[in-house]
Amino acid sequence: MTRVGAASVLAAVMLLIPACKKENKETPAGSTATTGAATGTAGAEKKPAGGKIALLLPESKTARYESHDRPHFERKVKELCGQCEVIYSNADQDASKQQSQAEAALTNGAQVLVLDPVDSASAAAIVTRAKQAKIPVISYDRLITGADVDYYISFDNEQVGKLQGMALVDKLKADGKTGGTIVVINGAPTDNNAKLFKNGAHSVIDGSGLKIGAEYDTPDWSPDKAQQEMEQAITAIGKDKIAGVYCANDGTAGGAIAAMKAAGVKPLPPVTGQDAELAGIQRIIAGEQFMTIYKAIKPEAETAAELAVALAHGQPAPAGKVNAKVNNTQKDVPSILLTPVAVTKDNVKSTVIADGFWKADEICSSSYQDACKAAQLQ
Repeated sequence: MTRVGAASVLAAVMLLIPACKKENKETPAGSTATTGAATGTAGAEKKPAGGKIALLLPESKTARYESHDRPHFERKVKELCGQCEVIYSNADQDASKQQSQAEAALTNGAQVLVLDPVDSASAAAIVTRAKQAKIPVISYDRLITGADVDYYISFDNEQVGKLQGMALVDKLKADGKTGGTIVVINGAPTDNNAKLFKNGAHSVIDGSGLKIGAEYDTPDWSPDKAQQEMEQAITAIGKDKIAGVYCANDGTAGGAIAAMKAAGVKPLPPVTGQDAELAGIQRIIAGEQFMTIYKAIKPEAETAAELAVALAHGQPAPAGKVNAKVNNTQKDVPSILLTPVAVTKDNVKSTVIADGFWKADEICSSSYQDACKAAQLQ
């Protein structure tokens, strides 16, 4: 290269150096420069494409959580946000375990907690910890009490108890047993929803003329413990003197029915339930359980997912979703309340089957085929 050529190259390089320094200053090494094009506004910060959302469910003895809540929630999150990650945990009815799971989720970078508490009161500590990290909390299905919860999504749970109570009272009136003795098997005393179910049921039963011969609060919603409670009630009241049984959900109903069948109670008295579990629907078709409460879990889980994705991206609740405020002893929590439906043999087809909650062939397994034909489900 000639001296003139070398000088020309050197001059060109010197002219490029300031531009390179400017480019390096604006875009640090290892980073990707972003523009406002993604949001439609020049210079605006790009909204995150992903995010981590923690779904913390309380237990697995109630079949709905693993069979409906979790899959519907995870599917909807993936549909709305392909790069979002759901951090899932089930506490197996252990409040301290749930607290550890929440702490682990926060450590793992969760941007939203969707929390269905084992213990409605002690879960306030989880909310406090999340708030310290500026992480929003959605109280899912069960209300967390005494805490700065951001949103609550569930059903009108006192109405659930009223529907159960009305179904039992009306059935016994129709059977001419207006002054009969009933057994009341409530849910877990640590669950605020159980308190609301109980209040709603008592608001109907207490003025009905029916006599409560025995009443229990069932730890952990355990079907086994409900069976033991029913055995105690049969001993105290007499197996032929029980006109009806109020059970707060299908799991406890299954336990109560097992106790009565073992004791030789015939015919079985009307028994209430809740959650429209597959086993509960099958008992209804077979005439062992009188009714259940169908709560459309799919829209509940999907709406929770919509809300969680919005919060993970720093956005408010989707328009039109919040329809109530529920006081949790600390604040009036913005709430999304869905409508429960009473289900008997007469409307199984038009409710849980029509909604796709259960398919007829799932309900009508081999041992229930005759009952399904009689109920015109097949």
